[in-house]
Amino acid sequence: MNLRTEIAESLRFSWSALMANKMRAILTTLGIVIGVVTVSLMSMAIDGVSKSFLKSISILGSDILYLEKNAWMDNEDWWKRRGRRDIDIAQIRELNRLLSDRYIISTFSHHVTAAKYGTESVSGIIIEGNSAEHSLIQDYSFTEGRYFDNNEVDGYRPVCVLGYGTAEALFKGASAIGKKVKLDGINYEVIGTMAKRGTFIGIDMDNNIYIPVTRLLSDFAWRPNVSAAIKVPNMNDVDETIEEIRGAMRKVRRLEPGQADDFAINKQEVLLTTFNKVTGVIASAGLFITGLSLFVGGIGIMNIMFVSVAERTKEIGLRKALGARRRTILLQFLMEALMICLWGGIIGLGLAWCLKPIINIYIPASISFKTVAFALFISAATGVISGYIPARRAAKMDPVDALRDE
Repeated sequence: MNLRTEIAESLRFSWSALMANKMRAILTTLGIVIGVVTVSLMSMAIDGVSKSFLKSISILGSDILYLEKNAWMDNEDWWKRRGRRDIDIAQIRELNRLLSDRYIISTFSHHVTAAKYGTESVSGIIIEGNSAEHSLIQDYSFTEGRYFDNNEVDGYRPVCVLGYGTAEALFKGASAIGKKVKLDGINYEVIGTMAKRGTFIGIDMDNNIYIPVTRLLSDFAWRPNVSAAIKVPNMNDVDETIEEIRGAMRKVRRLEPGQADDFAINKQEVLLTTFNKVTGVIASAGLFITGLSLFVGGIGIMNIMFVSVAERTKEIGLRKALGARRRTILLQFLMEALMICLWGGIIGLGLAWCLKPIINIYIPASISFKTVAFALFISAATGVISGYIPARRAAKMDPVDALRDE
């Protein structure tokens, strides 16, 4: 008898044995079902959040560095950070003078206020003050109009560009160009409206209004602190680029040799690294819970398989007396354990799929082929591991002793 025939025969015997004890088989799969549901939901959530985060963080731009007063992930003591000087617009202009032949540099700052047009108003609007170069760095696209230019920035012109969501809320689909929007009671003329941008780490980037940074500092800011975005032509030499920018900024800030930097140069990879660490911890915790559940389920399957071997001792003896080899008996009981676990895995995946819409309400969830393959693999591995010892005991039985069993 060749291996293919033995496997087919083992599957037939295993299926008959499971159908003869349906309730026992169903109860035995529960531990596997719980484990697979856990690992599937965890994987779905991590995959979904990862895709959402990567899409969101792409707004920052992989080829853009951010010069700011503090680092995004700063481990320095707060009392040390609080003594840092603000970065003002004059310093960014001086930096631009030193580096503009190699990099595009823009200035930006933020403020939150309400916007009003006629009887329509929107609260919690992010006012983003920028220099004209910001549109080039971020590659903004528009539904109508344009971005402000350097003359409007230098001339403190009260002009603005509306984010897609803000334009829809205030103008209900009508053209906003040339209309006056009130920001904290100050009129700003609309010169452009942006196309949809999406969200960034849960922040709606379409709920924005863009104005010249000079106007933001004069109309809204109580301190002169600004930041800079620097578009880098070649991120392959990012470390050398950061050192060049750092050296120029130290010169602008007039820091003495040996003095610590009182500014930070941030990049997208910092957030990615932190995010990966967090998801790694979550995945480790989920795998531990899954492993615990599968361990308990595996013990249950092993016990049931020992019971099954004991109940069918005479059957095993008869088959061996008729010429069945050890491998054939081993395969039969391994297949039985494997089928129990695979059915548990399939049921667990089905339950996880049914729960996906509920998970989607709170966090993005995405199920991938990798998740399905991993869930079925751990189910099969649990079946093989937990079924091997009982199957081996059945395979090693002496046919004479087995047939004499009462």
